[in-house]
Amino acid sequence: MDSERITEIYDKYSKAVYRMAFAYCKNKADAEDIMQEVFIRRFSADIEFEDETKEKSWLMKVTVNKCRDMFRSLRYKYSLTSVPLDEANLVYETPEESEVYHAVMSLPAKYRTVIHLYYYEEYSVKEISCITGDRESAIQTQLFRARKKLKEILGKELRI
Repeated sequence: MDSERITEIYDKYSKAVYRMAFAYCKNKADAEDIMQEVFIRRFSADIEFEDETKEKSWLMKVTVNKCRDMFRSLRYKYSLTSVPLDEANLVYETPEESEVYHAVMSLPAKYRTVIHLYYYEEYSVKEISCITGDRESAIQTQLFRARKKLKEILGKELRI
């Protein structure tokens, strides 16, 4: 793979991979590490994708798996450090978006992941099921429960 193609792929997907990793682990340094590992795996693998959506889905699946691996690791279990959301260099278009994003980040990881993939990355329930390896019915249940928790946190009907 030539350097132009590598740059093109990285520029196209790096923000989505970083957002997914950050949404999962809530830590800037870990999200950056995971993003690096995902792209190292992508560039070292000799894979050709049919289209951009397949490539992005593959990257999201690898990102979720790398996040899960990190949570299982001994290093993570003994060093629970997080960067406050204010220091994460996130940009919000509106104050409401910031409030919603903070509410999403306060959810447990399994709910945070499905909400992020569904609303922020605009994947369908079926696609999320493929990315996470969970059944579609489990994804629908997690989305339902996550929306319910968000409604409790925000104290109003959620309109994303």
